[in-house]
Formats: sequence, structure tokens, C-alpha cells
Amino acid sequence: MKTLARSITACLPGLVLAAMAAAFSGAAFAGVRLDDSASPRALVQSPQMVSEYGYPLNQYVPGVPAAQRGIVDFGRIEYRLATAPYVGRSARIYFVIPPVVNALRSPQGLQVSWRSEGNFASGSGRPGDKVQVWSGVVRDAYMSEAIALRMEFALRELLPQAAKGISLECYFEIEVGL
Repeated sequence: MKTLARSITACLPGLVLAAMAAAFSGAAFAGVRLDDSASPRALVQSPQMVSEYGYPLNQYVPGVPAAQRGIVDFGRIEYRLATAPYVGRSARIYFVIPPVVNALRSPQGLQVSWRSEGNFASGSGRPGDKVQVWSGVVRDAYMSEAIALRMEFALRELLPQAAKGISLECYFEIEVGL
């Protein structure tokens, strides 16, 4: 019995270190929001909303069926991401769509898509999604990227305050590997 107790006691520091290493290695893979405060516009206000037929939502067009979907093209958005703490490390960068979007009753009818104008991947997602847009070794203190952002949504999900516009604050997260 004493031999078993000594064996367990002798292994205890190693087990504690192993548990700590596992905890810290998990933290290394957790997403961290990238600082984009150097970006020209991080919070993008929507331009005029149009229907899937291309006319303004508040405009009646004779002979055209009632619109079911609204579209907002935010245009080109430039991001400048602070990556200095990760230079020389292998990483993945994700485009994160917030789970809640103001002026929408439910985010379920929302689809966000983007077209990269640089090194990031183009893609699409829904509120709450985290979509990988880049992976590799971080080379510079800042990563600059431009994307063309588009939002398409079911009109039945609009709240009355949507007349003031819809704002969407997407952001980027980084996961650093070991």
C-alpha cells in the first residue's frame, strides 16, 4: 500500500504539469478578437436597402411582384488588423458574424456574404457563424484586407426601426497554433 501511495505521490507533480499544459494549449487555440481600430471603418452603416428586383424597398413599381427579400451592398470595406503579437506564428483568421443584428426581428433570415479583394478567402455565413478566411504564418505587424460585403435578408424579419438602417459589426478572430 505504501508503494502505491509513493507512486501516486511521485506522479502527482507530473499530472499537475500535464493538466496545466493541456489547459494552456487549449487556450492557444481559442479565438481572440483582432484589434481593427486602425481600420478606416469598423462599424459599417448600411446604404439604401433594395429588393431582390433592384428597386428601393420603399418604392412601389407597377407590374413587379411584392418583394420578399431585401439586399444591402455595403461596398468595399477596408480592414487593418493588428497582428504584431502573432508575427512568426502559425495562425488561422476567421470572419465572425455577430449573432444579433439590430433592426431584424430574427437573424435566421439573414445571409452575409463577402468577396475578398486581397489574400483572404471569399465566403458567406449567417449570424453567429465564424468562417475561416486565412491560414498561414503571420509575417507582419498589420494585415490589411479589403472585402466587398453584402447582406440579404427576409423582409418579414424587419422591425419598424429598420427604416433608420441596419448596422452590422462583423469582426475577425485569430487562433494561433503551437
